Amino acid sequence: MPGPDDVAAYREHGFWVSPVIVPGAVLDAAERGMRRFYAGERDADLAGPSGWTPADGPGLRKNDYASLMVRELAELVRYPAIAATAARLAGASGVRLWHDQLLYKPVDTAGLVANVGWHTDRQYWQSCSSDSMLTAWVAFHDVDEAGGSVSFLEGSHHWDVAGLDFFAQDLDRLTDRIARQGFRVRARPTTMRRGQVSFHHCRTVHGSGPNHGSTPRRSLAIHLQPADNRWRHQVGTDGQPARHGNDRLVRQADGVPDYADPRVCPQLFPPHSG
Repeated sequence: MPGPDDVAAYREHGFWVSPVIVPGAVLDAAERGMRRFYAGERDADLAGPSGWTPADGPGLRKNDYASLMVRELAELVRYPAIAATAARLAGASGVRLWHDQLLYKPVDTAGLVANVGWHTDRQYWQSCSSDSMLTAWVAFHDVDEAGGSVSFLEGSHHWDVAGLDFFAQDLDRLTDRIARQGFRVRARPTTMRRGQVSFHHCRTVHGSGPNHGSTPRRSLAIHLQPADNRWRHQVGTDGQPARHGNDRLVRQADGVPDYADPRVCPQLFPPHSG
C-alpha cells in the first residue's frame, strides 16, 4: 500500500507508479482473456458496440467494458490491491469500477501509427460529480517508452487545458497547443516491470507515443470512481447535456443514471461481503 510520501507524490505530480502488486498468474489469465475477447468469446454480453472490431483494421484497439464480458479480465479488475491502492491515493472510503478499456497497441510500422493523443479522462466524464476519479493502468508485460508506455504531463491535474483528444496522432501538435495556453509541458514516460501499476488522477494529461518494441503493447485501463460519485446534469461545450456510455448500461433511478449499479459499476473496495 502507498505510504504518506507516496500519497503526497500522487497529489503533487498527478500520478504514481506502484511496486509490483499484481501476481504473474493474474496477468497470465488476463492475457488469455484478451485472446479470448479478440476471438469473439464472451462469458456475458452487453447491448451495443464496445469499440474496435476486426473491420477497423490493424491500428490501435480500444474496447470498453471488456471486463464485464470476459471473466479473466474481471479477475484483474477485481484484484484487491488495485482498488485498495486507488482508495488510499484518492482518500476515498470506497471505490467502484467506472469502466475499463482493453488496449492493444501494435508495433509501429510504415503507414501504421497508433499513438494515444494527450488527453484527460475527466474531459470524457463530465456527467460525473466527483473530481477525484482515477485510473489504474496495468500492462500485461514489461513496458517502457520505446514500447509505447503511458506518459504523463507533470502537475497537469492542476491545469484547465482545452483542445485535447485521445484519438489525435500528432502529439507534438497537441504539445504546442498546450504550451500556447501558458502551461509548462514536462512529459514523464513510464518504465514498468510486469505487475507494476500506474495510477493517475482524472485531470492528469496523459498519452502514449509509438510502439518501437518487438511485440504489441497489451494493457487494461481500469477507470475507478470514489463511492460518493453520482450522475450530474452538465452541459458540454457543444451546448448539449454531457453523456457517457455508462448511461445506457446502468439502471435508472427516477430517470437518472445510477453510477452505483453493481452490475455495471461493482464495488471493488472495500471488498463486497454480499
